[in-house]
Amino acid sequence: MAEVTDADFEAEVIGSELPVLVEFTADWCPPCRQMGPVLRALAAEEGERLKVVQLDVDTNPLTTNAYKVLSMPTFMVFRAGEPVRSMVGARPKRRLLEELSDVL
Repeated sequence: MAEVTDADFEAEVIGSELPVLVEFTADWCPPCRQMGPVLRALAAEEGERLKVVQLDVDTNPLTTNAYKVLSMPTFMVFRAGEPVRSMVGARPKRRLLEELSDVL
């Protein structure tokens, strides 16, 4: 699963042809670590329809503040450069897939 930064967020997320699921995450966040295997599986299964990336909030404050992310993990779906869905908190893969069904 790719990591994005303030420096490449524009190119990797905003400029992506595929919808992008961004996890705003932090090393110190247990629910974020819990989501790692779920997101890797999602990236492997849906890679042709959805790009999955992580952004570390501690090292990328510009993007974190630009999208007013306050809680970790926050998941944001971008399509055509615009945020179209935001979800806060860890969730099982099945529920995540259900919540993403209308953007895939």
